[in-house]
Amino acid sequence: MSNLIGKVIIVTGASRGIGAAAAAALAKQGATVMLTARDGKLAGDVAQSIVAAGGVASARACDVSDYKAVEGLVAETIGRFGRLDVLVNNAGVIDPIARVADSDPAAWARNIDINLNGAYYVLRAVLPGMIAAGGGTIINVSSGAAIRPLEGWSAYCTGKAGLHMLTRAVALENPDNGIRIFGFQPGTTDTDMQVIIRASGVNPVSQIPRENLTPVAHPAAAIVYLCTSAADDLNGQELNLREETFKARLNLDAA
Repeated sequence: MSNLIGKVIIVTGASRGIGAAAAAALAKQGATVMLTARDGKLAGDVAQSIVAAGGVASARACDVSDYKAVEGLVAETIGRFGRLDVLVNNAGVIDPIARVADSDPAAWARNIDINLNGAYYVLRAVLPGMIAAGGGTIINVSSGAAIRPLEGWSAYCTGKAGLHMLTRAVALENPDNGIRIFGFQPGTTDTDMQVIIRASGVNPVSQIPRENLTPVAHPAAAIVYLCTSAADDLNGQELNLREETFKARLNLDAA
């Protein structure tokens, strides 16, 4: 996977969980990574750990639901590193966990602002430059919730369903622009989000024992794979880490 050397990659939601693990794995393969999250200090700590391990990384605080902030992130990345090759569109929240009739409208809208509008904003900010440069890769971190409803997760399911359609729309509109785009469903992964889910006690996902959750290294390895030319034939697809044909492509034992 040495073809990531020289690639510049933005990872959103990179202060913890899948985003942090993916940023570290991408840097290990030679990529230059720009980490961003609402908590810039935590993202900066992850970037420092990557640099300490010999990688190239920087960090910037950014709320993806603020389009001006997103534009600033993209401009700074290109200004600092001279290019942008990949977007890992990972920022997301699970709250509010509540039945629709009991949900808080402001919290519900905030979920959509981050999980759907925010993902669109970052994609919108990077796509014209990628097209002008002859191509680029976008990985939208999706969820099985995009295709099946779960009690108490109406906002999360709705946002991820919209993101799934956004992936398909970008693939449809850019067949000749060198844009590679993937939806990626990592499954139930051992992250801070799962702590919130287990504490809620709502729907079957909250009942999954922690020891049965997927380690973050596995979706991180899948994201690295999707950044490489080996995944070219999967362009435009929604991919699930639990699907055996896709999983067989990944060297998860090494991860």
